[in-house]
Amino acid sequence: MKNMCAALELKKIQQYAVDVTLDPDTAHPNLILSDDGKQVSHGDVKQNLPDNPERFFPSTAVLGKQSFSSGKFYYEVQVKDKTDWTLGVVRGSINRKRIIDPRPTNGFWTIRLRNRYMYSAHDRIYPEPKPQKLGVFVDYEKGLVSFYNVDAATLIYSFTGCKFMENLCLIFDPLTNDGSKDSMPLIISPVNHTD
Repeated sequence: MKNMCAALELKKIQQYAVDVTLDPDTAHPNLILSDDGKQVSHGDVKQNLPDNPERFFPSTAVLGKQSFSSGKFYYEVQVKDKTDWTLGVVRGSINRKRIIDPRPTNGFWTIRLRNRYMYSAHDRIYPEPKPQKLGVFVDYEKGLVSFYNVDAATLIYSFTGCKFMENLCLIFDPLTNDGSKDSMPLIISPVNHTD
């Protein structure tokens, strides 16, 4: 019954899907973005890019071009075969020039995978089955950020009672490619609206 409710809820929030593309001006110099701005992976070679204030360094992240200061929005990212990643939303004003502990008090509402098996949001979490595609839903006014396992149509974790006071940006961090062992990209996927 719980899974059926989550499936209905997921179908309902998919109507808030937004078209997301990655912002190359924010990408760490080792990140490789696809031409269509829908995929990001970590490369071994640091590219010679301008060190503008928007660019992440040393954190291996990139933001979406779109930011939101009201309403509801939803997007999906394929994480299949990745062993390490961070996804979610952040305050637009986060400091991109240092490593920050990714927690809500620092303006991060994210879910992370480390070492293939260690998932965490604010605390350690244990999603079963492991997500192949992650759905992220935000209700700005309600102060809600929820993460879904799209294929299983289950809720993984929700941040509730958040106080959003500025633009929210979408963050994508594929981390290092671990000597080509984790070279698969994070892929922003089109949302499949099912009946």
